[in-house]
Amino acid sequence: MELPVFETDFPDLVLLKRGKVRDIYDLGDKLLLVATDRISAFDVVMPNPIPQKGKILTQISLFWLDIMKPIAVNHLITSDVNQYPEECHPYSDILKGRSMLVRKTQPLPVECVVRGYLSGSGWNAYLETGEICGIKLPDGLKESDRLPEPIFTPSTKEEIGIHDINIDFNEVVRLIGPARSQQIKELSIRIYQKGAEYAAEKGIIIADTKFEFGIDGDRLILIDEILTPDSSRFWPKKSYQPGGPQLSYDKQYLRDYLISIKWNKTPPAPNLPLEVVENTRLKYMEALGSLTDIRHAI
Repeated sequence: MELPVFETDFPDLVLLKRGKVRDIYDLGDKLLLVATDRISAFDVVMPNPIPQKGKILTQISLFWLDIMKPIAVNHLITSDVNQYPEECHPYSDILKGRSMLVRKTQPLPVECVVRGYLSGSGWNAYLETGEICGIKLPDGLKESDRLPEPIFTPSTKEEIGIHDINIDFNEVVRLIGPARSQQIKELSIRIYQKGAEYAAEKGIIIADTKFEFGIDGDRLILIDEILTPDSSRFWPKKSYQPGGPQLSYDKQYLRDYLISIKWNKTPPAPNLPLEVVENTRLKYMEALGSLTDIRHAI
């Protein structure tokens, strides 16, 4: 197995930003998104990379972007390194399989979260108030219950190490205006529904997920990753049983480990045992293999 990529260093390119997972390079009117093998939990980047994770995330995102073309315009130009600008070619070995050349957009300041099931921070909010982001839910729901219909529960987009804050729809309207707010709400739910229906046929429940959008001229563009184990909760359909936490193909396994050692969820993050690193890698790989036929191409 190739060495993991914790971060990239391309001297001939302009580094715009290092996110929790992606290194973003500015190529003028385009961006180069490079998915590293970093992993974060509770908005803190772990010191240990997960081998192959960046490639897995990229292949899953490419798979979904293609499926969602009839619904949403996306930012992808190409993922073929041979078609990248010439200044990228010296780094092709690292870029292959874990990068995308994309249109530059103006990102909206909102995380577009869609929930089809009651879990995570949504479950905690429901226990406290009976609501999520101002949406009243039926009484008597259990943890991991399927919701009557998918709901749009947005949050702010904060910097690394700062937790995103759940907001109601009125706050989204205040941030980006009523027409654009309604557009991202409807589009997010449509993308989630199509993805959830497809995944269910492959034996995966997508309990919730988050999307990001940007503006290109006057067009709304789907950007960043989509329906990956980093941005979603993936549950095996065969073991689904409401009333408590579920087995998962996503980084909930890592979160559960960190909770078990009573980490305080603030930097610095603890070193991860080799077993936790490998089990996390296998869960991501299983998600890729269940959804697509490209597991062996990684």
